Amino acid sequence: MSTRIPPFSSQHLEAACRVLADTERGLSGTQIGYLLQDIRVPDADANNTKWKRLFNALAQMQNQHQVGNHLILFINSAMNPVSYARDREAFIWRRDELNVVLAFSGFYVRDDGKVGRADKATTLDVARARVGRLKAALEARAVHEEVVKYCRAELLSENYFHAVFEATKGIAARIRNLSGLNGDGADLVAKAFLGQSPMLAVGPLATESEKSEQKGFANLLIGLFGAVRNPLAHATKIDWPMSEQDALDILTMVSLMHRKLDVTRKINP
Repeated sequence: MSTRIPPFSSQHLEAACRVLADTERGLSGTQIGYLLQDIRVPDADANNTKWKRLFNALAQMQNQHQVGNHLILFINSAMNPVSYARDREAFIWRRDELNVVLAFSGFYVRDDGKVGRADKATTLDVARARVGRLKAALEARAVHEEVVKYCRAELLSENYFHAVFEATKGIAARIRNLSGLNGDGADLVAKAFLGQSPMLAVGPLATESEKSEQKGFANLLIGLFGAVRNPLAHATKIDWPMSEQDALDILTMVSLMHRKLDVTRKINP
């Protein structure tokens, strides 16, 4: 993150350091020293407790340079998924707890360990909801990873309107990748899945039932674009309210379509 980030408040910086240096689930003292060295931040208080040591090091750089970039750099380095190859639970705990405190500053930790931007939370309930309720609801439905890939930032900021919009755009992008076609919406689906010689097939297409499934899947895709994606592309959030329940239901349908696309094969160059 190369852009200048305003300094974090003392409370926000402390909260993040307490998570990163948590007594039971946080980084070890050795790890903190290595990571500070990695981002070229002086470790001037190495004998202090872990969270105070980290806080003092980052606060000193923040005061000296009047930017908050050093906390982001530290988190990006500390949350590198490679470091958690044998301890996924530690990654999940630190990411989720960091996302609660970072929400108040307008940031969040993505699944790749990098920090991204999100709308600022103003209450603890909102901050916790981004990590707890939404995450649990999606995981309970076993939503396909391709769904969240396209709308993670929007979900974290509870922007259901744009989350659904981005997720449906992701379906079109995947069809283009699988088929090599250009275009969008119903026209793209028709060229890829319909006609006597479709480019993509969800099954062998040897029986009438298999051909019917192919046509039905294509119609589902066309319906998604017609009933959801196209209206959202032309409407405003105010004129087209999107509840959490509606968003989760639509994202579940998008998930089903991605699972069908998982087994789709290209049959016509």
